[in-house]
Amino acid sequence: MENKQCHITSIGGQAVIEGVMMRGPKEIATAVRTPDGEIVVDKKPIASILQKWKFLKLPILRGVISFIESLVVGTKALMYSAEFFDIEEEEDKKKKEAMSEEERQALEKKEGKMKNVAIYGSVVFALIFGVALFMLLPGFLIDLLRKVIPTDFTGGNIVATLVEGIVRISIFLIYVALVSQMKDIRRVFEYHGAEHKTIFCYESGEELTVENARNFSRLHPRCGTSFLLIVMVVSIILFSFITWENMWMRLGIRLLLLPIVAGISYEIIKLAGRSRSKFMRVVSLPGMWLQKITTREPDDSQLEVAIASLKAVLTENREDDKW
Repeated sequence: MENKQCHITSIGGQAVIEGVMMRGPKEIATAVRTPDGEIVVDKKPIASILQKWKFLKLPILRGVISFIESLVVGTKALMYSAEFFDIEEEEDKKKKEAMSEEERQALEKKEGKMKNVAIYGSVVFALIFGVALFMLLPGFLIDLLRKVIPTDFTGGNIVATLVEGIVRISIFLIYVALVSQMKDIRRVFEYHGAEHKTIFCYESGEELTVENARNFSRLHPRCGTSFLLIVMVVSIILFSFITWENMWMRLGIRLLLLPIVAGISYEIIKLAGRSRSKFMRVVSLPGMWLQKITTREPDDSQLEVAIASLKAVLTENREDDKW
């Protein structure tokens, strides 16, 4: 009987429109099922600043860089997948057909620049939206309630921070629950489940087939959903030490501390992905519960797409895939 070699990898992914993006140790691949049923795979080498500057790989700091780069890579993959479902106006098609080769190249160059602006603009907007909804709004709400939240005794600030954290997490859970009701998002969540099942299959040493991947869990400890929840818990702990009474000063300091929160959360989620200790399982449990909302059971066609994406980034030497 053949022995199966289980291993832990740094491979991660993201669900996109009718597809899955996988990020391996050296390459990024986005597999999309087009409207005609074909699976198209786009593969690119990883161009990370972490590869150029070794000091950025220091704990905490690497988490901040990885978080920002993940937002950019994820947005690019999402926009790439959307291109297969864009319906171009007939008039625009005729204009392009009437252009000379030089004019088409100039137009494509211009569209490429606009696309880059859209990508980085989307990342900035996502960061601003996230900070405003999940950090500033709870802060304002709690500031309005500070008259009934005693802070003039020992531990009073911790109580206020804890209540604010509960409000923040509640807003996040309500937001996820509402978004999950959208038909298109439910489809993306199915591909999210396919991504997790496929990675689990690979980590367990099983052959990457639909039949094998189907048997694995759609809940994975090394998931972006879990990361966001850990960010909120870490922020509750860290922000409890901030005692400024002025609301704007307090919010300003918290904004400055956000990179540290992201860096610490990255280290925790990374440890959760490779540790099998009972303690880390407990730490991962809330995030795993939340994934019951952000992932759904995929069908076989979706697993095929996830497998195609994962196979595209696998290296011949499995040692390259380890933490």
